[in-house]
Amino acid sequence: MEPLNLSFLEFSSSCRLFFTCVVLLPCISQVFSANNMTDKLALLAFKATITEDPFGALNSWNHTTDHCQWHGVMCGHLHRRVTGLNLPSLKLSGSISPHIGNLSFLRTLMLKNNSFHHKIPQEVSHLHSLRFLLLSNNTLDGEIPRNLSSCARLTRLGLANNRLVGEIPIECFFLVKIQVLALGNNYLRGTIPSSIGNMSSLEKLGLSFNEVGGKIPQALGKLNKLQGLQLGENRLSGTIPPSIFNLSSMQLFEINGNQIGGIFRPI
Repeated sequence: MEPLNLSFLEFSSSCRLFFTCVVLLPCISQVFSANNMTDKLALLAFKATITEDPFGALNSWNHTTDHCQWHGVMCGHLHRRVTGLNLPSLKLSGSISPHIGNLSFLRTLMLKNNSFHHKIPQEVSHLHSLRFLLLSNNTLDGEIPRNLSSCARLTRLGLANNRLVGEIPIECFFLVKIQVLALGNNYLRGTIPSSIGNMSSLEKLGLSFNEVGGKIPQALGKLNKLQGLQLGENRLSGTIPPSIFNLSSMQLFEINGNQIGGIFRPI
């Protein structure tokens, strides 16, 4: 029996690999193109619900320009998918389109200091890569979506200075990567649940100027990274849990404007 011709086998294998690449590359290209078009259409749908844009910030958002070059849009270098939408302090007015949920690679959604109104769309929960959701200083109303808990990678949730109502969803207190939770200056009610002790990464909690009642939970003392705790001007009662004063990381603690008894020990 003649020995195998390895060089021929290697050549044959290389040919098969080459032809496979030739066949598959157009398919891969079409997939990336389709996904990029999904992002572009989602952004155009977002623009369609903007009723006022006094600075013309979205003028570059059109069908002829690469959406990764649009104002406020950030894309990944390799896959060219939208990873950030940063449009703060532009006096934009309108609602947040539910099509925002189609930006499946989005990590940052920053719309703070504008005039967005209506509800936070439930479709935000589809953004499983989201790290920063910053919507403070708008006129958003309705309740905080319970399914925000699906955004398990969130590290900053800023919803302060809006017109949000209802209870803070219990599901939000299981977002273990949250570092900053800013919900002050709304119309939120209910209580602070003991499950807040699960938020082991929490550094700043802002709940001032709401209608939150009940007692301050002992579980806050478990948050050994907590630096700022703002609970002023609510309907809290009872006493301050001693465990809070044992937090060496604490730098700011505001509790004025509640019905809190006992001795207050400044941090």
